[in-house]
Amino acid sequence: MTPQQQTQSPALPSSSRLIGTLGVIAMLSGFLVVLVYEYTRPFILENRREAIERAVFQVVPGATDRRDFVVNDEGIFPADSGRSGTLLYAAYNTAGELEGIAAGAAAQGYADIIQLLFGYDPDCQCITGFSVLQMAETPGLGDRILTDEGFLSNFNDPGLDARLEPNREELANPIVTVKHGSKEQPWEIDAVSGATVTSKAVGKALNNASQELLPKLWPHLDELRKGEVTQRQEVARDAKG
Repeated sequence: MTPQQQTQSPALPSSSRLIGTLGVIAMLSGFLVVLVYEYTRPFILENRREAIERAVFQVVPGATDRRDFVVNDEGIFPADSGRSGTLLYAAYNTAGELEGIAAGAAAQGYADIIQLLFGYDPDCQCITGFSVLQMAETPGLGDRILTDEGFLSNFNDPGLDARLEPNREELANPIVTVKHGSKEQPWEIDAVSGATVTSKAVGKALNNASQELLPKLWPHLDELRKGEVTQRQEVARDAKG
């Protein structure tokens, strides 16, 4: 055997074979991703449902039950009716009386979008509290909106003012966040010192969500108090049938 034969390198696989192998690997990887997603999806949805329910009862004191609805320019309907609109959670006490409304809100924070759930009391036309569903604010700074007593006191009795104009078309006063220690009005949010951006995000989220939801919600409060929304939808379904 010549030295040339001894040092000869093995033949490389063809490019088509490499492409085929990579294609199979990619297909299997995609299949595994879908499989894992489908397996975990029910658990994710259940965890989210439980998180929302805890948040609803947190922001609407005294509530023990909730019913989900969507409201739009046409009216208010059960959430499972297939209608599009703004999702809200009507919260009731053990006697079946309406304690308040919970709804989502979101705004850009310092690091990412902050997603909230806030409680609204139609009797005082005020926001009674909020719960953070998702945020990525700086630990020890932005996340102080969850623990700072001064910030949380913005929502103490009688709550953050969210009254509508007499025509019920918009808030009487936009909800705004002000510099720490300078709050003078019941619709102002006293910011957390050192976390102004996050504090302003909460104010912006609550203002935008209230401006969007409350004018549509107000005409249907009596229906929610009497529990007539579900009954009306069932009658409509029977009529179509």
